[in-house]
Amino acid sequence: MAIPMSAYKRMCTTKGELRKLRQNGQIPGVIYGKEIEQSTPVTVDEKELLNLLRSHPNAVLEMDIPEHGKHAVMVSDVQRDSLNRNLLHVDFHQVNMNEQVRANVRIEAVGDAPGIREGGILSVILHELEIECLPGNIPEAIEVNISALAIGESLLVRELELPQGVEAKSDSELVVLTILAPQKELSEEEADEAADEAKEADAQAREAELKELKTF
Repeated sequence: MAIPMSAYKRMCTTKGELRKLRQNGQIPGVIYGKEIEQSTPVTVDEKELLNLLRSHPNAVLEMDIPEHGKHAVMVSDVQRDSLNRNLLHVDFHQVNMNEQVRANVRIEAVGDAPGIREGGILSVILHELEIECLPGNIPEAIEVNISALAIGESLLVRELELPQGVEAKSDSELVVLTILAPQKELSEEEADEAADEAKEADAQAREAELKELKTF
């Protein structure tokens, strides 16, 4: 079911005017899509948008678009301040509930892995999965069952069990998560090297995610 969200027509465009909007708790945005003749500048309530992004970032919204009526839309892009991460701008894209869309959905590990009971450490490499499905079928999260994983074993994208009607678009050979062996007592130098290797692995995973990221 679509979540209702209010949007208001926006006339101001200068940096000063947009800054004042944000100070008053409004976030400037744009709505565009096949059934909208031209992009429509709007504002939305900052608190309402923040709640949406925290709980249902891929939700289908029922939005009453100024001069265009009610349409189903989704958030397609969010701009934040690079320093304080405050919201600066949001893009909404009108969607057809009968047409496939792509979305990036968080991955959530569930279950009790034998490898963890034996002292292993769960390492999540891929934090989001790019999927394709109908707008109404987008899950809040992709649950990954780790109940059969032993130490040293991993799960790949192609091995995930996805909800009916949902197709993975991320590289099928990407490692989603793995169970690492217990760490021995490390010297300070070895600990630094291990930390550097972990950072490099995480950076490579995030780079792979960015390559897969696509807007609607």
